[in-house]
Amino acid sequence: MNWQEFTALLVLATAMSFSPGPNTTLSTALGANGGLPRAMRFVIAVPVGWTLLLALCAAGIGALVVAVPSLRWIIKALGIVYLLWLAWKLSGSAALGQADGEQLRVGFKQGVMLQFLNIKAWLLALTLVAGWIAGQPDALRRFAIVAPVMLVYAFTSNFVYALAGALLRNWLAQGRRLLWFNRAMAAVLVLTAWWMVSV
Repeated sequence: MNWQEFTALLVLATAMSFSPGPNTTLSTALGANGGLPRAMRFVIAVPVGWTLLLALCAAGIGALVVAVPSLRWIIKALGIVYLLWLAWKLSGSAALGQADGEQLRVGFKQGVMLQFLNIKAWLLALTLVAGWIAGQPDALRRFAIVAPVMLVYAFTSNFVYALAGALLRNWLAQGRRLLWFNRAMAAVLVLTAWWMVSV
């Protein structure tokens, strides 16, 4: 992989990892409601699940998903239902701790599994495999470069969002601020689900 390809990889990783999506929204909400230590289970789960998804796509599962439209629709439908359920649970949480990982059922295992229902994660994994790994004579070496880079980006972006949420905890604890914050995070999840319908 030459430096131009690596630079393009970093640009794509930055744009996709730090833009709002299901993972960063949940990281922020979990950090704000349960604090950074509670959010860390999810923050760590995201790169683990995402790396597994990337490995499966590189191994050919991604091509199967692209080739079988009904399979893509099943993944998309499950992801949309899950995001809407999370949004519903989050929108009614008005006190710190009410929307923590246990109540929302978004711990480590759920964070890993969410990657397989996240159409943004699938699109990024398929793009990386098609653009940087598949069909290359050094595909394994390229995967060994791409996977750690994306793992670091996935962890860093979710950690930054969770930290931002955790830093807002004291401010959000006053009055009805947390309720409105949670409703805003729920709205982002609903908008993400709506976006998933259109892709």
